[in-house]
Amino acid sequence: MQNGVQLTTTIAIGFPPAGYSNAIDAGEGCRLTAIDGRARMPASTLERTAAGSRAHPELHGGERWRRTTRGAVQAIIDDFVTVRCAPELHTAGIGIASEVLRDFVAGGKCVRSTFMYLGWLCGADEDHAALRAAAGLELLHAFALLQDDVMDGSVLRRGRPSGHIAFARWHRHLGLSGSPGRFGDSAAVLLADMCLVWAAQMMRESGVPAASLDRVWPRYDAMRTELAVGQFADLINDARVFPTLDKVLDVARRKSGNYTVKRPLEMGAAMAGCGERVMTMLAEYGDAIGEAFQMRDDVLGIFGSPAVTGKPTGSDLAERKATTVVAAAYHLANPSLRRQLREMMSADDLDDNDVRRWAELIQATGAVDWIERLIDSRLTRALSLVSDCDVRPAVQTALADMAAACAERTA
Repeated sequence: MQNGVQLTTTIAIGFPPAGYSNAIDAGEGCRLTAIDGRARMPASTLERTAAGSRAHPELHGGERWRRTTRGAVQAIIDDFVTVRCAPELHTAGIGIASEVLRDFVAGGKCVRSTFMYLGWLCGADEDHAALRAAAGLELLHAFALLQDDVMDGSVLRRGRPSGHIAFARWHRHLGLSGSPGRFGDSAAVLLADMCLVWAAQMMRESGVPAASLDRVWPRYDAMRTELAVGQFADLINDARVFPTLDKVLDVARRKSGNYTVKRPLEMGAAMAGCGERVMTMLAEYGDAIGEAFQMRDDVLGIFGSPAVTGKPTGSDLAERKATTVVAAAYHLANPSLRRQLREMMSADDLDDNDVRRWAELIQATGAVDWIERLIDSRLTRALSLVSDCDVRPAVQTALADMAAACAERTA
C-alpha cells in the first residue's frame, strides 16, 4: 500500500507482435521465435494460435507488468525495424544505419509507449493493435535522441557510441572522402528524420481504427511541436545566464515532461475514447510525474553512476546545462557558496576536477535534498490523483507503479 494505492492488484495484459507464433516470459536469457524461425527479442508470456486468438496471462505486481510490457514493445519494434526500416535503409548504401537504429531502439525503457498504452487501458480493454500504435512512440524517441546527441555533442548514449559518433567511425574506417564528423552529424540527422516518419507510419498501420486515431493526431502534433520548441529553448539553456528555477522547470516541462508522460497518456486515452474526467486526471498526473521524471534526470545527470546511466559522471555540468539542480543550488547558496558557484557557472573551460568541485558545491547548498523533496511532492500528488480516479483497480496499480518508477529510477 502506498499513499492509498494498493500496488499488488492484478493486471492482465497480452500482446504478441504481429506474425509471431509464441513468446515466452521476458526474463534473462529468454528468446522469442517468429513464424519464420528467426530469433527475436523477448516479449510477454502469451501464445497466439494459428487462428489468431491470444491468451492474456494475469500478471501480479507492477514491476513484472512493466517488464513484460517493455519486452512486448521491444519485440514489436524489432519486428518493424527488420521488416520495414532495414530494407529502406539498405537502399541508401550505408550499411551501419540499421545497426545504429537497432542500438537506439533496443536499449530503451519504453516509458512513453507504456504511458500511451496505459492511457488506452484507462478506457478500453487490452488490445494488441493499441500496443502497436503505442510502440510507435519509441521511434519518435529515437528521432529525438539522435538529434539531441548531435546538438549536445554527446559521445555516449546508454553506454554505447552515440549515433553520429558511430556513423563518423564507419566513414573513417572506410576511408571515405570528406569530414567524418560532418558525415556522422548529417547521417544521424537523416536517420532521425526517417524515424519521425516511421513513428507515424507505425501508428497508422497498427490496426487501430482510423476514427480512433483521428482523436490521437492533434495531441501527437502538439507533442512534436512542444518537443521541438523545448529543444529550441534548450539551445540557450546555459548555466552562465543564471536562470531561475521556474524558468528551468518551464523548459523541462516543454522539452521532456509533456513529451514523456502527459502527451502519451492523453494520446492513449483519446484513442480509447475516455471522458473528460479521466482526461483531466491524466493531464494533472502527467504534469506531476513529468516534472518528477525530469528532476530525477537532472540529479542523475550530475550524480548518477556511469555504469548505470551510460553517461559520464557530471555530464550536465561539463555541458554547463542549467538544470533544476544547478538552478536550485544557486538559489539556495549562501553568499560564499554562491560566489564559488558563479565562478564555476561562468568558466570558459572546465576539467574533471572542476566538475567534481562544482558537484561538491551543489551538495553543500542542500540543493539535492531540496530537489528530492520536490520529486516526492510530485509523486505524492500523482498517487493521490490515481487513488481517486475512476478507472479499473488494475490500471490504478499500473499508474501508481509507473509514477514511482519514474520518480525513483536510477537510470
